[in-house]
Amino acid sequence: MEKNYLIGIDVGTSATKTVLFDEEGNVTASASMAYPLLQPKNGWAEQRPEDWRDATFATVREVVSRSGVRPEKIRGIGISGQMHGLVMLDEQGKVIRPSIIWCDQRTGEEVEDMLRRMPRRKWIEITANPPLTGWTAAKILWVRKHEPENYARCRHILLPKDYIRYVLTGVFATEVSDASGMQLLDVPGRDWSEEVLQALEIDRGLLGQVYESCQVTGTLTREAAERTGLTTDTKVVGGAGDNAAAAVGTGVVKDKTAFTTIGTSGVVFAHSSKVAIDLKGRVHTCCCAVPGAWHVMGVTQGAGLSLKWFKDQFCQDYSARAEATGQDVYDRINEDVAGVPAGSDRLIYLPYLMGERTPHLDPDCRGVFFGLSAIHQRRHLLRAVMEGVAYSLCDCNEILKEMGIRVDEMMACGGGGKSGQWRQMLSDLYRCPVKTVSQEEGPALGAAILAGVGCGIYPDVETACERLIEEKDQVEPDEKQAKIYEAYHRLYQKLYRSLKDDFRELSGL
Repeated sequence: MEKNYLIGIDVGTSATKTVLFDEEGNVTASASMAYPLLQPKNGWAEQRPEDWRDATFATVREVVSRSGVRPEKIRGIGISGQMHGLVMLDEQGKVIRPSIIWCDQRTGEEVEDMLRRMPRRKWIEITANPPLTGWTAAKILWVRKHEPENYARCRHILLPKDYIRYVLTGVFATEVSDASGMQLLDVPGRDWSEEVLQALEIDRGLLGQVYESCQVTGTLTREAAERTGLTTDTKVVGGAGDNAAAAVGTGVVKDKTAFTTIGTSGVVFAHSSKVAIDLKGRVHTCCCAVPGAWHVMGVTQGAGLSLKWFKDQFCQDYSARAEATGQDVYDRINEDVAGVPAGSDRLIYLPYLMGERTPHLDPDCRGVFFGLSAIHQRRHLLRAVMEGVAYSLCDCNEILKEMGIRVDEMMACGGGGKSGQWRQMLSDLYRCPVKTVSQEEGPALGAAILAGVGCGIYPDVETACERLIEEKDQVEPDEKQAKIYEAYHRLYQKLYRSLKDDFRELSGL
């Protein structure tokens, strides 16, 4: 019997990646296309939605053409993508202005305005998060205040991946996981919050219908079918924000499971069948891609960024030797780090190169090496950087425990998740097994699985993950090292409290 196929599209910040999978989760073909980041002013970040559109059409057509799969056997499309971006369309469905994306920081005044309109605790109770500069609601207020002519023309507000949905289907819609990052959704209730919309004076008619992530939202238009090489019977499901899609793509879809991503930033993401909200606002709670469930997520700003920064500034000879031998530079780093004991001979690194989100929400804190002495070599500093990131991720995990979210097994993903040394540090600090999976497509695979559920190929998300996701490696906590790290982590936490006021003073110099 001929197989069915599914497409996962991941609309990232640097590129859009499209992957064609068969129904067993095997990659049949993949393609990606990059596009620029626009920074008109310091602290601003924008992209052209038309670039995402062009990259989507080009990459889908490429994978369909290269695969040789008959278009009618490609049953569905799932879309994942960068969260929080603001896309504004006019009455004809045309883009009004470039999208203000997730890392843009221009909306400080708008966040203060949101707090004047409604108390911080109320924001957390409804949207599960305090007002944040990078999230969508503050961006809407910024455009209304600074570009009233553009706001007056606006008839539709979409997130980045939901603009791609519109391009493919002509439907204005979103789904619960991505919508959770707009600060307009009643996260416990999984629909737009009338109270929030009234407080911000935003017309609900500007927003699309909210679906669950695996629900079918439409089928391809004739134009989209022609431009992609697919058929008008191809279904498009809700999809998910990038982290929620990555959770599906790594099998984190049931209680007591979580994943840690070490990319530029770091994320600890735990599944929860019950809504759990941190009233202190230290972690983010969102609807997840499994219907009727949520996830709680802590974020470390400078995770892989810290190691890359140190490598780029102080390890040029590592890079040269790695290039000469055909070895990955990070493999050489891991070899050196393995020879340094846990605790880096009393050296601690605070990974605050870009400020910090969880648990401090402090834009002023900065990186620190604490305990430097003449015995320390470069390999000690490298290990201390990796341990400092692990301590920060452990802070995230401890908040989850405080909220009653138990994690019995942790998946590791992202570039840093490939490091056996880093995974061992995490296992020792979390005191639970840390695993990897064979599949490496993450968000694209998660989006494709959601499409498979929507098309009836799989009965539900959990069953699909059990069928498709395979574990690869596992490390267990080392009790001796775990006790060492427990003491170092306590001191690590104390250092932030001791330096908090000094960070603020430094920022004012």
